[in-house]
Amino acid sequence: MTRLTRYATRELLPPLLAGTLLFTAILSFGYFFVSSQWLSGVPVALIARWIGYQLPDTLVKVLPMAVVLMTVVAFGRMNTERELVAVQAGGIGLGQVTRPAAVIGLLVTLLSVWLSLWVAPRANVETRGLYWDALTGAGLSQLVGKTVDLGQGLTLSMQGYDTKTRQMQGVRVEQWQKDNFRQGMIVLADAGKFENNQLSLTGYQVYRVDYAAAAALAQVPDNDPAAFREAVQSVFPLVQMAPDAASPLNLDTGLSRKQTLAQYADAIGADAEGWPELVTKLTAPDVPAAERQAARVNLGRKLALPFANLVLVLAALPFALRFGRTLGVSLGVALVIAVAYYLLFSVGLTLAGMLPGLPEVGVWLANVVFALGGLWLLRRT
Repeated sequence: MTRLTRYATRELLPPLLAGTLLFTAILSFGYFFVSSQWLSGVPVALIARWIGYQLPDTLVKVLPMAVVLMTVVAFGRMNTERELVAVQAGGIGLGQVTRPAAVIGLLVTLLSVWLSLWVAPRANVETRGLYWDALTGAGLSQLVGKTVDLGQGLTLSMQGYDTKTRQMQGVRVEQWQKDNFRQGMIVLADAGKFENNQLSLTGYQVYRVDYAAAAALAQVPDNDPAAFREAVQSVFPLVQMAPDAASPLNLDTGLSRKQTLAQYADAIGADAEGWPELVTKLTAPDVPAAERQAARVNLGRKLALPFANLVLVLAALPFALRFGRTLGVSLGVALVIAVAYYLLFSVGLTLAGMLPGLPEVGVWLANVVFALGGLWLLRRT
């Protein structure tokens, strides 16, 4: 059995590695092609670094396809050359022969879970930060005219951005009290910089505002200046001006500069939530229901897709035994299975959004269907 295991493993690893390299190269070229208009004159080393940051997320997506190709090519060849018939004639069942594929599928699944929940979210943030700050040089200019949530109750908007000095212009920062939406702090600044997790504002004015007290202004008698002054002070309990143009006001933010670019610079934010962020959203008491629901779907997705590596070994095996005659046919069959899985996986994610009580049903739909389908086809093979 040890010799048979080694032989089966040698048959499985080459198509797995070849498929991983092939599909990764195709997706990486796609990333480069879509962004090529912005990469003129950029050093090759910087482009390679940018593509390298995308590898963890790319691997999570392509490994299921590579696992399907591995199964169809390896067992298709062994079946075509009657090696499986010879093994079974010797009293060794198909389950024992395919055990190495299951082990490899499990190992790839564990690798994908690690990449999906711990490595890819951090790498995705680095990817977007590197793209906007270093490759294109656009920096925070993508945020001009937008209002973005920086965490810790802070929102940021700006009227302009200088890409050469990395300086924001016409900055407004707001922070409103959670328990009273009529009270908050507004900071207006002529200029500012956003680096790491800190906003540094110059030429600033800080106003603490109570709009509930503003309603009382209409009730102040016109002939009572002292009462009017007191009412205005109630509306603005704190007014602070910069002592000089160079004095900075430093504010700590929940999101870093890179995280802000990853979330808001593109029309579709980067997938930057990993295990710590998702668990916090699922367990913290003050998380809104919509965010908790999104976290359930996101966590399920980040687990279901890696486990597809194990499920697709089972689902692809009967197709390998029936259709895996040549390399070309095996590649075609593998692509059909992979595309069918991803289509059903997308449908399941759509259903998950329609099942607020139990989104996991939709998220894991593709895995359940392909596992049951694989078992049914194996019984008929």
